[in-house]
Amino acid sequence: MVASLAFFLRRWHLGLPHQFSFDETYYAKDAWSLLHHGYVRSYVEEADKTILNGNPMDLWQDAPSMVVHPEVGKWVIGLGIKAFGMDPYGWRIASAVVGALMVLLMCRFVRRVTGSTVLGLVGGLLMTFDGLHLVLSRLALLDIFLAFFILCGAHCVVADRQWLRDRLAAGRETTRWSAWWRPWLLAGGVSFGLAVGTKWSGLYALAAFGLLTWAWSAGARRAFGQRRPWLRSIFLDAVPAFASLVLVAFSVYVLSWTGWLMNAATYEQAFSNTQYTTHDGGKPWPTASEPDAEGLGEVPQSLRSLVSYHRDVFTFHSDFLDDSTHVYASSPASWLVMGRPVGVDAQLDIQPGSQGCEAPAGSTCLRQVILLGNPLVWWGGCLALAFSVLMWVGARDWRHGLAVVGVAATWLPWFLYDDRPIFVFYAITSLPFVLLSIVLAMGHLVGTAPARHRAWPTLRRTTGVVAAGSYFVMVLVAFAWFWPVWTDQLITHAEWLDRIWFTRWI
Repeated sequence: MVASLAFFLRRWHLGLPHQFSFDETYYAKDAWSLLHHGYVRSYVEEADKTILNGNPMDLWQDAPSMVVHPEVGKWVIGLGIKAFGMDPYGWRIASAVVGALMVLLMCRFVRRVTGSTVLGLVGGLLMTFDGLHLVLSRLALLDIFLAFFILCGAHCVVADRQWLRDRLAAGRETTRWSAWWRPWLLAGGVSFGLAVGTKWSGLYALAAFGLLTWAWSAGARRAFGQRRPWLRSIFLDAVPAFASLVLVAFSVYVLSWTGWLMNAATYEQAFSNTQYTTHDGGKPWPTASEPDAEGLGEVPQSLRSLVSYHRDVFTFHSDFLDDSTHVYASSPASWLVMGRPVGVDAQLDIQPGSQGCEAPAGSTCLRQVILLGNPLVWWGGCLALAFSVLMWVGARDWRHGLAVVGVAATWLPWFLYDDRPIFVFYAITSLPFVLLSIVLAMGHLVGTAPARHRAWPTLRRTTGVVAAGSYFVMVLVAFAWFWPVWTDQLITHAEWLDRIWFTRWI
């Protein structure tokens, strides 16, 4: 039911605004090209206008496009285009579906961490009513897919923790090699591989959760009385975890470039001597001067070209964006408090009487889509994260450690790149762990069921239920309040100002 509600809210008027919003202009066209050509081709000028008029054909050139993000997310967008056509609804529906599935997964994730179905439902509802997640689920951007795959990987890691402890408790690790079979880690490797195949920033989550897996495994062996648990865990846990997570993720990542590899000769011809290869003393691709290989020899040659292509993409991200600016760029320091949201679309100065505008004389109406998280979720999440740090360090509660590590792995690395334009919606990957921290804090407030005839526990639990319930109601009210500026609704200028609480939100 929670996932169905999330899907309904994300699918509602999904095709509006009927235009390319923000970076949809790149990803939707890339997805169409992947779907029809197997690789991303460049396109003619004014292609956007022609596509919006209903004609996506005859717009693509033979030359490949220098795309700077991996291809998994664009393939997923392409599935929606395949099913519903090359229009705003078609290129956004995949995001809506994945957004709803992410809500379902959030329920399962919290349920697995806490053991409480009620808290699992609360976690899913909080995600449903967050504006950042809602808007990204209604746009053809890559970040909702990245967040989904990272959450999948985190869920698999937690499931592996429980799976290993169950085996240790039952004494089923009779040989060294039996410890290497970790099915949940294999699933986690696939998930993290898809995450990195969507955006490279998924690498940080892979590294963090890989180390966390090893720490949990060693702690489990110590708890069950095994000798030299940390040393033993290096062979029985660290090596299998590396193979299951890192090597599997790497394999999935390379496979995600199959379309590129099948058209490697086209890329070699177009990009082996580009501005990226010659920038700052760089060298052309080694394969640039080689004759095209044939048969099985073409595979290593294409892989070497793909490595050179990755070098060029890294050069673009690390060097060519340093001096760039963007009106909506923001420092990661402000992300968790929603300091600088991103305006995705705006139709201003709609006159009274036009499009149903009921503004008073001398005023106007407008429509807006803004990438802004629900303030009550994110501000409450900051307080909950501070509590989680205390509980992890002071009480050694692994559940709070999971929330802290998840946020740290998906948020802190961006401070290394704050000299280039980066945006608040990158924090969507941190949202599941922020919500986990909130739900854990709510669980502590509510507490466990009190014994009969004990007034104080009953009063404490009642107070906790009221506090947690009041917070949830305020989140729901804030969701309703900001709904118009998340979904392109027609509102007066005065109503818009009531929702723009700070000048940095403009």
